[in-house]
Amino acid sequence: MAELATIARPYADALFKASPADRRTATADWLDELAAIATQPQLQQFADNPKVTEEQVLQLIRGVAKLQAPSPVAQNFLKTVVENGRLGALAEVAVQFRAHVNALGGSSDATVQSPFPIDAAQLSQIGEVLSKRFGRKLNLKVELEPELIGGIRVVVGDEVLDTSVKSRLEQMKVALTA
Repeated sequence: MAELATIARPYADALFKASPADRRTATADWLDELAAIATQPQLQQFADNPKVTEEQVLQLIRGVAKLQAPSPVAQNFLKTVVENGRLGALAEVAVQFRAHVNALGGSSDATVQSPFPIDAAQLSQIGEVLSKRFGRKLNLKVELEPELIGGIRVVVGDEVLDTSVKSRLEQMKVALTA
């Protein structure tokens, strides 16, 4: 959705510039939390109701969010997003803000999809190998995907490394039917 990315860019840029350098990771964390709340259909429906005021929407979000004493930057940012009717773009703002933080630190977010749970030691080993493979530090997140059968699939931005059994079976099927 190019339009959503275009809408979110100025918000992410402004928040990045307004956030103190030593607090950007914390800012990314609370922004992720707000984005998760904003994507809830019930909140969207509530915010879209013409009888509901912006202050009521803000109070609801503050009540649901687990933010400990939100900073003035967080409060002003949230107020601006609600006043401008951009709750729907908050998830994309979070993605773009995280990309700014990662670019500054020379890292990237990566999703490791696995059919089985991965413990911390295994994830550390996988992280070392993947960092060499992709040529940068990776912030790994694990998602369980039982349909992969075995192996893993790694998604880093628009790059995908798929070593899953499901992928190999599909490759064999294509080769056999060609």
